[in-house]
Amino acid sequence: MADDLHAARRARVGVSLVFAVHGAVTGTFATRIPWIQDHTGVGPGQLGLALLAPAVGSFLAMPLAGRIVHRFGARAAVRGLLMLWTMSLALPALAPNLGLLWLSLFVYGASAGMSDVAMNAQGVEVESRLDRSIMSGLHGLWYVGGLAASGFGVLAAHLGVDPRLHYAVVALILTCLGYGVSGLLLDVRPAAGEEAPPRFALPPRAALLIGLVGFCGVFAEGASVDWSGVYIKAVTGSSAGTAAACYAVFAATMAVVRLAGDHVVDRLGPVRTVRLGGTVATAGGLLVVFARTPYLAIPGFALIGLGVAVVVPLAFAAAGRAGGNASQAIAGVATVTYTSGLVAPAIVGGIAQISSLTVSFAVVTLMAAALVPSAGVLGRRRRTAPTAGAPAGSTTRRPAGTRAD
Repeated sequence: MADDLHAARRARVGVSLVFAVHGAVTGTFATRIPWIQDHTGVGPGQLGLALLAPAVGSFLAMPLAGRIVHRFGARAAVRGLLMLWTMSLALPALAPNLGLLWLSLFVYGASAGMSDVAMNAQGVEVESRLDRSIMSGLHGLWYVGGLAASGFGVLAAHLGVDPRLHYAVVALILTCLGYGVSGLLLDVRPAAGEEAPPRFALPPRAALLIGLVGFCGVFAEGASVDWSGVYIKAVTGSSAGTAAACYAVFAATMAVVRLAGDHVVDRLGPVRTVRLGGTVATAGGLLVVFARTPYLAIPGFALIGLGVAVVVPLAFAAAGRAGGNASQAIAGVATVTYTSGLVAPAIVGGIAQISSLTVSFAVVTLMAAALVPSAGVLGRRRRTAPTAGAPAGSTTRRPAGTRAD
């Protein structure tokens, strides 16, 4: 048992670094998008079309992750998919036109989605072995990796470093890091006779219900990320600087709460944590809707971030405990929640077009309020101890729906 606990603690370090590396790829890519637009000669509309490609690739590829984990084992799957993701960073800067840019971003998004599912499945397994919440902190470290990489990207842009060289060097560094830290992970293998998940399948019913909770949380998050600055400027009449500060406050709140969220989850449990978060986010949404000054609206957005920050990590954790193949369930939840992130900004914009931004954020507030009654589907299920005799760090799957005490 001591060896198992040591392996779980080592795996926690490994999966934490995996999340940071994954976030660093996104942070690096985002800093040079203006150069990519100039290099390919595309307009704003064409760039928007190209930036849909990662979402399409991710949406289509995520269901494959469960089969890859089943075929190669958890450690090898995370290592291979993470390296594919880090190496794909170099592709967009090499694209000379819109068609190849779209294709490169499709590959970029597909590898991002599959590696995301595999590393979240590993995080759920490590959380179960340690018997305490770690998923919120892992997602917080994703933010930390992205912020650190974006800072390096800003510096590279300021110094005039060619983005092709910037992307290539960072891709090489992150690939090497990803390969190394993946060796610390648990090598979970399917139980004897366990069938491989299908290549493509609808999410199981339990995962779909959990995904709908994630959908509500991500809807409020995505709407706030893309529209908070616009809201502050248009509704409260504030300056562009104040509008930018609103996004910074929201993002910082999300990062800090995710890093600290595991302590709250261990104390209150996932259901009460999400119900409390939904209440806080609803209060923030109401503050935004009725505010006419930035001094009220900005705290309102901060409360939305405070309330929804841990919803996605807890949805992934609940999916891993829902029974059946954990990777397949997480892929189903990821598909539903990430779809919300795609449609939320468009829905907010559409409602604002026919009505107003205030009405749009009334809808966002209703989404946040829906977290309160729906949080019950995130309730923990018990898991049994690892298979007797399995070597530390290399185990078969536990029976579905059980948890170690």
